Amino acid sequence: MRYGTAHGWIEVVAGVMFSGKSEELIRRVRRALIAGRRVQLFKSHLDDRYGGQFQISSHDGRRVDAEPVSNSVQLAERVHAETQVVAVDEAQFLDDGICEVVEALADGGMRVIVAGTDMDFRGEPFGPMGLLLARAERIDKLSAICVVCGDPATKNQRLIDGKPAPAEGPTIQVGGAESYEARCRRCHEVPKRDRAQGELGLLR
Repeated sequence: MRYGTAHGWIEVVAGVMFSGKSEELIRRVRRALIAGRRVQLFKSHLDDRYGGQFQISSHDGRRVDAEPVSNSVQLAERVHAETQVVAVDEAQFLDDGICEVVEALADGGMRVIVAGTDMDFRGEPFGPMGLLLARAERIDKLSAICVVCGDPATKNQRLIDGKPAPAEGPTIQVGGAESYEARCRRCHEVPKRDRAQGELGLLR
């Protein structure tokens, strides 16, 4: 598939939850709109925390709605030939095929902006984010503030009834402040995984 003829590229905004990834994506999209670019914005349908959609508008009245998609094929099918900028939020929830889609879009001349949480609550690569980071021309990794000690936070702490969730829990569990906290490496806890590392002499 070919979507254009101009030079394209891939930008990835990654990091922990509560670090401002969506805000940065919105900022870039808004600037593209001000510049007169034709923009399409997509997000995973799994992220319904805000009613499934959000709208971005520029000072000159241009507006773009985020279109929910279920997978990479659906996203590829919905990109218009005249689009110049494609933005994808919550990319960690999409399948690995999103990597090939964004490559094709960039090869076809589009600027592709992808935002997503790069690590799951265990501290492991989340969905296709690792592959997207490897393919991007530009990478910005954002941090939050650790709610325990105040240091820069780079880990997602999942909570169940206010306590750290065990390592064997499901990777995908959509939630906000009631289910997750931003924490630094020292304050991040994953029961059973941490215990196993301690038994191997990896924890001090």
